[in-house]
Amino acid sequence: MQLTGKHVVVTGGAGGIGEALCEAFAAAGAARIVVADLDGEGTERVAKAVGGVAAPLNVRDPEALTAMVERAESDGGPIDLFCSNAGIGIHGGPEVDDDGWQAIWEVNLMSHVWLARVLVPRMLARGGGYLLNTASAAGLLAQIGSAPYSVTKHAAVAFAEWLAITYGAKGLKVSILCPQAVRTAMTAGTEDGGVAGVDGMMEPDEVARSVVQGLADERLWILPHPEVEAYVRRRAEDPDRWIAGMQRLQARYEGG
Repeated sequence: MQLTGKHVVVTGGAGGIGEALCEAFAAAGAARIVVADLDGEGTERVAKAVGGVAAPLNVRDPEALTAMVERAESDGGPIDLFCSNAGIGIHGGPEVDDDGWQAIWEVNLMSHVWLARVLVPRMLARGGGYLLNTASAAGLLAQIGSAPYSVTKHAAVAFAEWLAITYGAKGLKVSILCPQAVRTAMTAGTEDGGVAGVDGMMEPDEVARSVVQGLADERLWILPHPEVEAYVRRRAEDPDRWIAGMQRLQARYEGG
């Protein structure tokens, strides 16, 4: 997908990867960029910087998400590319309380589902469209220290792949962004990105450049950290060996 003249929406657009995506899309010639985020002030700031439109949004509210899509298309015409990028992280395992599990489930997975529910039929009716769903390398591998993050990112990858399988022949294009550690608010306070930074910390603008190229190539998996592809292959070839390696990595970061 070439971005020149396109109508683009980015959730989680007020900072981090989302802000970098807005900047990269503007530089690539997108005609209209809708910056959506729970952070109203940040949304206004980024929209002003890229000449876009601010759309304060809580992606945990499916009615608000639907209204945002309808408003964006009413004001700016059909959405060509929707970047479902909002995400959160929660540390812990099964002991995380139900409210925590529900919050991360709604942000990291259900926001993609609710968006697809309203936008995919519109895209199919007009012959196609493009979805970029931000997941994580954790969605292809695992996130040491966070069961909720691992589970929801795996689910996000699975849902995006299902969309590609089901609607790809009907014109819907799908890409899944799966980075490791990126210097954002989510990794703030962790030294060198913690365990996710084992292969180095990437800057948001580097990720955004990978996305622009990945969209041009129409790749399903966009992997800013190339090591991830090798890890996925190792996991598939020998799951037991891969688990043993991850156990050693966990022990290393626990001080074992």
